[in-house]
Amino acid sequence: MFKAALFDLDGVVFDTEPQYTEFWGAQCREFRPDYPGLEHVIKGQTLVQILDNYFGGELAHCHSLIISRLDDFERNMDFVFVPGFVKFVKELRDNGIKTAVVTSSNKDKMKAVYEKVEGFRDLFDAILTSEDFERSKPDPDCYLKASQRFDCKVDECIVFEDSFNGLKSGRAAGMKVVGLSTTNTPDSIEPLSDKVIPNYLSFGFEYCNTLVSNN
Repeated sequence: MFKAALFDLDGVVFDTEPQYTEFWGAQCREFRPDYPGLEHVIKGQTLVQILDNYFGGELAHCHSLIISRLDDFERNMDFVFVPGFVKFVKELRDNGIKTAVVTSSNKDKMKAVYEKVEGFRDLFDAILTSEDFERSKPDPDCYLKASQRFDCKVDECIVFEDSFNGLKSGRAAGMKVVGLSTTNTPDSIEPLSDKVIPNYLSFGFEYCNTLVSNN
């Protein structure tokens, strides 16, 4: 039985990935010109992971500057819902499905979301941020914790993701995975998804129920 829908944030709830790609592309070109395309590799990772794994050692001095730039960027970025998302979530909740955001973003980022998007928290039963789990995507820890929050089995949950790390996380958790082609091409995410969609305009509760019942 389908009981819970677990959503990543950027590229899944909001169509923000192009903005983040532009921001991180600028940082990577400035500090990591030796790693072309790094802005695509880091998608789905927490800020701590990104800084530790790719801006460590001799680049550690730039952490405070990057964090300051990111804070300014997130305060001023646009949070536009992926087409059809709000209607889809309301349909799920009308059918008794629990909904959660499961994001690598931190609480400071979510504060910006709450301030800019009226009624955002009312769409979800839970919001889990990077502070709520020990290991980040592609580890399944975040989605397992979300299912535990709702007292659901993994085969009762559907994960909605766009990044490769996020898709791998949902798969590793043993859950059905719907891939959003907002960040990567449909063909590239298809092997990690049970269903690929461009948005939620033609996607609803009944299909989700069928997807889970086919376990």
